[in-house]
Amino acid sequence: MFIQTEVTPNPSTLKFLPGRVVLESGTAEFTSPEEASERSPLAAKLFEVPGVVGVFFGFDFVTVTKDGGDWAHLKPAILAGLMEHFVANRPVMAENMSEASASGEEFFDEGDEETVATIKELIETRVRPAVAQDGGDITFRGYRDGTVYLNMRGACSGCPSSTATLKHGIQNLLRHFVPEVEAVEAA
Repeated sequence: MFIQTEVTPNPSTLKFLPGRVVLESGTAEFTSPEEASERSPLAAKLFEVPGVVGVFFGFDFVTVTKDGGDWAHLKPAILAGLMEHFVANRPVMAENMSEASASGEEFFDEGDEETVATIKELIETRVRPAVAQDGGDITFRGYRDGTVYLNMRGACSGCPSSTATLKHGIQNLLRHFVPEVEAVEAA
């Protein structure tokens, strides 16, 4: 088994491509060893590597976030954990655990349903695929008074360029197609 790695815009996060499906649908994010041990054997294994502070699963990738240390020292241990897990055909998620989606309920006014539908379609078709290439995910959280609120996860969470992505990329795209949008914020 060969696992490719890719850098992400977030220097604290690396993207691992195992060459197979990680999650059939949705995404899952883990920010603590305790959370991982309850929901995912693979995430729990990766949290055993000293310095790992975040694990994110997409369709065909795993992103790992570190709190310090050098990737040259962390990467071999992460690769070994991934390889051992996938070669043994162990489940990614624990039994009876579905993939996580964006946390929390969506919020918007009933009169904004058409605007929200357009915003969601643009996020699904134009934003999420591009962000997934960088090892992250962005999902709709809410819309109120011209402001779109998005949930940023994986490599996007804590990324130095995430503000630029939100303000210059996503905000400009949404403003172009949906004139009612005035701003975009991280939820």
